Amino acid sequence: MTGRRHAIIPTSLGDMTLVAEGNDLVGCRFPPADTSSSGDVVEPMDDDALGPAATQLREYLDGRRTMFDVPLRTEGDEFQQRVWTALRDIPFGQTVSYGQLATALGGPALARRVGRAVGQNPIGVFIPCHRVIGADGSLTGFGGGLQRKRLLLDLEEPPERRAARLF
Repeated sequence: MTGRRHAIIPTSLGDMTLVAEGNDLVGCRFPPADTSSSGDVVEPMDDDALGPAATQLREYLDGRRTMFDVPLRTEGDEFQQRVWTALRDIPFGQTVSYGQLATALGGPALARRVGRAVGQNPIGVFIPCHRVIGADGSLTGFGGGLQRKRLLLDLEEPPERRAARLF
């Protein structure tokens, strides 16, 4: 298939909407997802792009995958593209603050712009915006809600760090 289409995927985090165009994944959204510009609904396993994306998403959420290798395509300005590329470089099980990300992209004064670009990430989870936290370690904005962000971070937490937690 070449046109834009989407599939609703039941997951442990609730239904998620995956959107593809051509062979690329162009969207991964938490409910309530606006599907008005997402094309027709398709059965994910009948689709060459959505089938592998759904499989990899489930493997990740089951703790059996740490990286995704489906083709992704994002549309945004140059700065957004730089931010989304930087998000992909954050290793599984690690977090960075908005300020650290801003500094890496040119300076701490960019923190608000970085925050906006992170919030506009069109392919959540696959582009791991959940790994960006506040400077004090607090959970801050996430399109899927802070409870889902916590679940994703817990899923990725290294066993030794988990064992050292008091609660």
